[in-house]
Amino acid sequence: MREETRQSLASGLTSVKHDQTMPVANDVTQLTLKFVNVCFVAESSRQRWVLIDTALPKQENRIVAWAERIFGNQPPAAIILTHGHFDHVGSALALSRHWQVPLYANTLEFPYLTGLKPYPPADASAGGGIISHLSPLFPRGPFHLEDVLSPLPEDGSVPGLDSWRWISTPGHTPGHVSFFREEDKTLVAGDAFVTVQQESLHQVVLQRAKLSGPPRYFTPDWEQAYESIRRLAALKPAVVTAGHGPPIGGTLLTKGLEHMLNHFRVDHMPKR
Repeated sequence: MREETRQSLASGLTSVKHDQTMPVANDVTQLTLKFVNVCFVAESSRQRWVLIDTALPKQENRIVAWAERIFGNQPPAAIILTHGHFDHVGSALALSRHWQVPLYANTLEFPYLTGLKPYPPADASAGGGIISHLSPLFPRGPFHLEDVLSPLPEDGSVPGLDSWRWISTPGHTPGHVSFFREEDKTLVAGDAFVTVQQESLHQVVLQRAKLSGPPRYFTPDWEQAYESIRRLAALKPAVVTAGHGPPIGGTLLTKGLEHMLNHFRVDHMPKR
């Protein structure tokens, strides 16, 4: 049964549109690679840009190709991680070495990124769906990025992006962070919450916008996850790009965050 499910997952993911870019806000572009997003964020006034997250392994050539379409041969000022799960750090080392730029993460993620310990086991019973069922097979690390890894500044500033700040949003992982630009209320949420029901292969293939809590199978601390979403909702974001799903804004975002918080325990936490 597990092998049949694995084949179903592989077949379904081939239906997800590859290499699809979508504008999020001024100087912010989301690139979807299979079922995960990376984000190109520029600061035009300073003529520089950064890459947020790096998708699955062996995606570096696609990411570099899209970066060159947008920015020419200009390398990023930095690569920054929202967190260290396999689908966000997969191409980090290759990209850091290719561009010869540092890789930044919250220090609370360092144990998982420097070979010290793996992330907690996946919870296959959390949320149902094929992806949840197969989640124990997903890599948990530890990953070895210590040669290129640097800590995010403690003051909340973002390397290479003067108009942005990083925000601690734990729950999905201990050191998960999100990024916010106050001037136009643009949010890069990572997996603090997502915009597609990530546990369902059907929804992942469709990429139909729907606010959902962090992926259930890899979220160990639900009290922290709730507080992180509450903290992000209090910022009143106008538009969001998340680690999974299409960018959304307007009423769909504001009402969706309100509904999520009001129904979090019933609709978003794992059902036992």
